[in-house]
Amino acid sequence: MSSFTPENVIASQKAGVDTTFGLATQVVGGFEKLVDLNVRTVRTALDEHQALLAKTFSVRDPQEFFALQNQHLQNSAQRVQAYWTSVNEITTGVRGGYIEATQDQIEKSQRNAQAFFESLVSNAPVGSEAVVTAWKTAIDAATQSANSAYEAAKKAAKQVVETAQNDATVANQTAVHAVSSKTASAKK
Repeated sequence: MSSFTPENVIASQKAGVDTTFGLATQVVGGFEKLVDLNVRTVRTALDEHQALLAKTFSVRDPQEFFALQNQHLQNSAQRVQAYWTSVNEITTGVRGGYIEATQDQIEKSQRNAQAFFESLVSNAPVGSEAVVTAWKTAIDAATQSANSAYEAAKKAAKQVVETAQNDATVANQTAVHAVSSKTASAKK
């Protein structure tokens, strides 16, 4: 029995469409979260700037003015760090969905290829055992090589993402520390 029957082809096409729309839904969901985060961030920034402006008008001396500005700068650096942490969480969630879908597709493709090969083997003419064995060995080697390459690529991508996340965290912490140091020295 061939795996190219109309029913199998239609089922494969349907699965592909379902996967595509599932991934698109994840992307749209991630985009919605980013838009929501940005709207909340803008609203918060407007409210805080309005409060800062009101406080600035009630300042009596330059030292109090600079202390107010430094405190606002420190709070802003912390909010920027929190914002980028939220962005990272959202994008990591969407990326995780893509990785899971990719793994599922690879496993499904491997199962389908194996089923197709088994179908060919079961329908091979008598006397072709040597050719079938050689072909099976080649396919097994190719599958193993592809799996190794995929695992290596997945590991490398994970390391790149982790490094980028760590670099972003360090940069944010450095910025907050720098602002905190400036605020502390300005208070002296």
